[in-house]
Amino acid sequence: MRASWTFGRKVGVSFGAMVVLAAAIGATGILALRSVAASKDRVILVNEQNLIAARDLVAAAERKGGAARAFLLTGDERFLATLDAARNDMRATIARLEDHSYADDGRRMVEEVKRAEAEHQAALEHAVAERGRNAALDVVARLFEEQVTPRRDALDRAVAAFVAREERLADDAERAAASTASTAIVFLVAIVLAAVALALALAIVLGRTLTRQVGAAVHHIQSSSAELQSAANQQAAGAKEQATGMNEISTTIGELLATSRQIAESAQRVAQIAQETADAAGAGDQTVQKSQEAVGAVKRQVDVIVAHMLDLGRKSQQIGGILEIINELADQTNILAINASIEAAGANDAGRRFGVVADEIRKLADRVGASTKEIRALIEEVRTAVNTTVMATEGGMKAADAGMREFGAVTTAFRQIVELVGTTTEAAREIELSTKQQASAVEQVNVAVSGMARATKENEASSRQTLETASQLATLSTDLTRLIRVNGAEA
Repeated sequence: MRASWTFGRKVGVSFGAMVVLAAAIGATGILALRSVAASKDRVILVNEQNLIAARDLVAAAERKGGAARAFLLTGDERFLATLDAARNDMRATIARLEDHSYADDGRRMVEEVKRAEAEHQAALEHAVAERGRNAALDVVARLFEEQVTPRRDALDRAVAAFVAREERLADDAERAAASTASTAIVFLVAIVLAAVALALALAIVLGRTLTRQVGAAVHHIQSSSAELQSAANQQAAGAKEQATGMNEISTTIGELLATSRQIAESAQRVAQIAQETADAAGAGDQTVQKSQEAVGAVKRQVDVIVAHMLDLGRKSQQIGGILEIINELADQTNILAINASIEAAGANDAGRRFGVVADEIRKLADRVGASTKEIRALIEEVRTAVNTTVMATEGGMKAADAGMREFGAVTTAFRQIVELVGTTTEAAREIELSTKQQASAVEQVNVAVSGMARATKENEASSRQTLETASQLATLSTDLTRLIRVNGAEA
């Protein structure tokens, strides 16, 4: 099964084994260091501190004894303060020893020191009390020698025994730490030697495996590099043709973009002209409407004139009737005047004045008759003129009606022109918008084609690079084959 493993798997397993050995070496070294460090810590933190505390206890006992002797000799109470301070230091030191003593024999020795210190303190206090009562120095000295000194010796022996025990424990811890370190060193050396042997074996196996697998891989690389060279040549030729085609397409699209812009500008001008035509047609429509309204006003005035003329004709007829009556009255007045003249002539002188009046009346009647004839002739002329005016006015009315109908047709035509021009304007605007959209689309296509052209050029450059890489790969595979064969011959 191991023969079917890949080179990477073999390398991975080999390195895994080396990692396991390195981890074992590291773990062993860590355990050894921790054990040695624990032993050293115990020596430093426990035994050495206990030894220091014991020496502090001895020093405090010396200070306390010295202060007591000084007070007993001099009676100066300042030494009592020193005695109390030394006493407090001894109590604090004994308390630390009680906290740091874990074994039963250690606690027992600390209790012995504590008991000896209490007895020694009681003896000192008794001696100090005797000195305070002004006892004789020889009495105080004898009391000190009999009671204080034996208890001080007992305290020194208890402290010395505790110090000897702590020194012995410190030596034992140092020897144990040294033994643990030696064992760890031996074990580490053995593991290191095993790791070196395993590394040499793995190096030999991996070297042979690497030679076989790299030789096969180099053969595949040679065949693949040849195929890659052929494919790269074809790809380079195709990329070059594609780049040429993309350049032509880009040029054509550029011309199409310019044409689209010209069409958009022309459509914009057509839209402007159509808008101006629509404005002019609208103005003409308004002018025609005003002219039509003016013709309508003329027609209405002609209608009024015709009505007045007809009324004038009727009134002239009425005047003619009145003239007939006046004429008849003139004739009758003339007849009466003639009759009056005849009667006046028959009346001689009395009727002569009446005859003159009658003659004047006759003359007046003749003038009235003549005036009536003239007025009748004028009325006939007025009637003829009125009839002619009425006929001419009727022709004008007919012409005005025809003109109004023509103006209506022109107005309708102008409106149709306005609608058609509006439709043309909308179409021109739609053409302009469509052309602008087409120009925008063509511009986007031009950008895309430009990007494709750049990509094609980059592809052509990449093809050249691929061809160069394939050539370099073929050269490298040849050199690697030569190197593997030399290594295989030497192996």
